Amino acid sequence: MRNTEHRLPDGRTDGRRVDGESRPDGRTDGRRVDGESRPDETDDDDDDPGCPGSLIVVSNRQPYRHEYESQPEGDDGSIVVDEPAGGLTAGLDPVVQEANGTWIAWGDGEADFAVTDANDCVSVPPGEDAYTLHRIDLSEEAVNSYYYGFSNQVLWPLCHEFPDLIEERSDWANDFEWYRTVNERFADAVAEHASTESIVWIQDYHFGLAPRLIRERIPKAATIAHFWHIPWPTPETFAKCPVGEELLEGLLGNDLLGFHVDRYARLFLECVEQYLDGAVVDHEEWLVDYDEGTTRLATAAMGIDAETYDEHARAVEDPDALLEEFGVSPEVTLGLGVDRLDYSKGIPERLAALERFFERNPDGREEFTFLQKATLSRTGIPAYERLGDLVRSEVTRINSRFGTDDWQPIVYTEEYVPQKNLCGLYRRADVMVISPLLDGMNLVAQEFVASCVGEGPASESSPGAPHGDGVLLLSERTGAHERLGADAVTIDPTDTDAFAAELETALAMPASERRRRMRSMRTDVFEADLEAWMDSQFDSIRRLHDPSESNDDDPGARTPQI
Repeated sequence: MRNTEHRLPDGRTDGRRVDGESRPDGRTDGRRVDGESRPDETDDDDDDPGCPGSLIVVSNRQPYRHEYESQPEGDDGSIVVDEPAGGLTAGLDPVVQEANGTWIAWGDGEADFAVTDANDCVSVPPGEDAYTLHRIDLSEEAVNSYYYGFSNQVLWPLCHEFPDLIEERSDWANDFEWYRTVNERFADAVAEHASTESIVWIQDYHFGLAPRLIRERIPKAATIAHFWHIPWPTPETFAKCPVGEELLEGLLGNDLLGFHVDRYARLFLECVEQYLDGAVVDHEEWLVDYDEGTTRLATAAMGIDAETYDEHARAVEDPDALLEEFGVSPEVTLGLGVDRLDYSKGIPERLAALERFFERNPDGREEFTFLQKATLSRTGIPAYERLGDLVRSEVTRINSRFGTDDWQPIVYTEEYVPQKNLCGLYRRADVMVISPLLDGMNLVAQEFVASCVGEGPASESSPGAPHGDGVLLLSERTGAHERLGADAVTIDPTDTDAFAAELETALAMPASERRRRMRSMRTDVFEADLEAWMDSQFDSIRRLHDPSESNDDDPGARTPQI
């Protein structure tokens, strides 16, 4: 994480410094939205995907956050800037810079509004002033209701097929009103910047109503696109959405609506057909006509910055030394799990499969250790608190049952792991277990593959460079399975016996087969990386914004030709 320092209140200075410290309050700052760290993106303006118009990005998370830095008593204080350290935010940042665009996001930093102008805008990156960051100031009540309430206690469980958890939120109606209000505020902010040439690109489920609200406020010639990063539920589950019709109406304000995989797009069309009167659905062309507008659907599986993961993994001189930090013997075969502590990730089911594995393999118990890295998430929500308690108690119980004085079958940590160390753990792992009950994509699977390297310098980062032979156990219920499932070991996270058996299969797999599978997966992850995903998104947007620029030969996103 890079920090840019500003001195307040007068004569502000820009002094860049580099540090790798995590935030004392435990927030994820530059780290990934789902909690796991990511390496910094490389800067190569020549390779940045191009946007076909004036770009306005809308997201809940902002690319830069201003914070007050602790100072000795009597010091006038300073402000530091947390900059994007990886993932979509870091990938989009150079694109918005190149477009001289606008990014609209929730300003959640303590000093965010100490550096903005009267319109809540600030030029970023600090010292470069390449684009405008427009911050939305949200009250504590707004955050509790819009973000922790409706977004994460209605939409999140609904889309991950946990509708029963919605019933726990008795005041969802108040939460929804705040959700609408916040969406309106973002829409108003878009209207301040939009022109006929604008492309508005909305990110994720926090803004289900925003597309139609924005459409009502900006010129008709402007293009609105939206990528929904989480799954879309089945019609049976969607029927339990308390405001389903309004959500569908909101999303159909988009010109283009994107999902990771075809399955989610088809489910969306089915929900529109069943629950929105007046909508005309074309299942062949993936089109919806509604209220004098047309929404086109497209799918493209999001990738990662594979080269950076590869480079960081190769830079780790002694991966075994990382294990010693967790009290794990370098002599053991290592299983690894890296997850945000979320009920969708299938961690209790994974622990049950591990327990069954140790039951079935008593002679090899001390030869295999499973390291589970979990990142605390949404701890104020009861379902997450219960999950954390359950996971910790199960780890303790299983270790008490099978552990010895010198060995613990499961090593569990919630501590922050620096991003380069995480890449080293990926590299060292013999088996990586990805077992969500449902996941929109799951980028951890790709991170593991990109980091699974053998001996060789970082300059050799490529699918064909020397690579390792770790095995990926991958849930069939992830979007990543549609990309990597042919070479991963497929698991049903709810079938404990079969899950344990597949773990045995992975550990017994011949080295030549492991290497063949990994080579194939690395080719996919490197070719369909984050930049390729953004290229596909902008190509799909370009087809709508200016059909004369359409490139029919580009593989891009999966969508019928216009």
